[in-house]
Amino acid sequence: MSLTRRQVASAALAAAPLALASTGTARAAAPRPRTLYIAGDSTAAQKYADAAPETGWGMALPFFLHRDRPVANHAVNGRSSKSFADEGRLEAVLEVIRPGDFLLVQFGHNDEKSQDPARYTEPWTTYREYLLRYVEGARARGARPVLATSVERRRFDAQGRALPSHGEYPAAMRALAAEEGVALLDLQERSLELWQRLGVEGTKTYFNWTATEQDNTHFNPPGAIEVARLVARELVRTRVLAPRDVRRLDEEIPVSWIDWPPQPSAQGLPPG
Repeated sequence: MSLTRRQVASAALAAAPLALASTGTARAAAPRPRTLYIAGDSTAAQKYADAAPETGWGMALPFFLHRDRPVANHAVNGRSSKSFADEGRLEAVLEVIRPGDFLLVQFGHNDEKSQDPARYTEPWTTYREYLLRYVEGARARGARPVLATSVERRRFDAQGRALPSHGEYPAAMRALAAEEGVALLDLQERSLELWQRLGVEGTKTYFNWTATEQDNTHFNPPGAIEVARLVARELVRTRVLAPRDVRRLDEEIPVSWIDWPPQPSAQGLPPG
């Protein structure tokens, strides 16, 4: 049985409120938060109660990002680009990363350890090959890869000049980022500039110097906070994030915000 024009018009009018309501609901729905995943080593990693006051910069990064840019810190002590991937940790990240998310990759400290075949990579060959696995893995899942050169150690010459310590690894990463069109956070350069401004004595207040330890690689809470600030600024400079995505870039962050939770039980992956 065919419908009259009046019946068609009545049906259209009846459906209009439902269509408008549906459109209004869609417009009101908030966009999904875009998570920033960190794959890296001990300089970025979450530290637990038994390691305090040692602090990874990934612990402080959320203080500088808005809540719709959450951080998932998968960095682990002692890992290189090779061992992190070989242990299945990269695959674990790629299983949960989603389109629109970010994968921030910072390795180099442990890639340099030529005496350890489980971790060592050569800057211009195997290091680049492993980094490319992170880049291609993120892109294959619709996420955006971001490379970060290794934050610098505390090292000065006799004249008080802050010295680089990572050999050819930063240059190799810079070259790969340029070739692949990947955003590069130059944490080595930015941290070296910061250490130079702080000087030989000033930098001691940023590294994990305690009554029993003089650690020139890992950070205490003030150091982790300031390196995280560098990371946030680099994310904006490279347009990975927009200025509206970050906060507190020029504010003092209380060290009391840093928290060292109890060590969790292992769940399927080798311990850090």
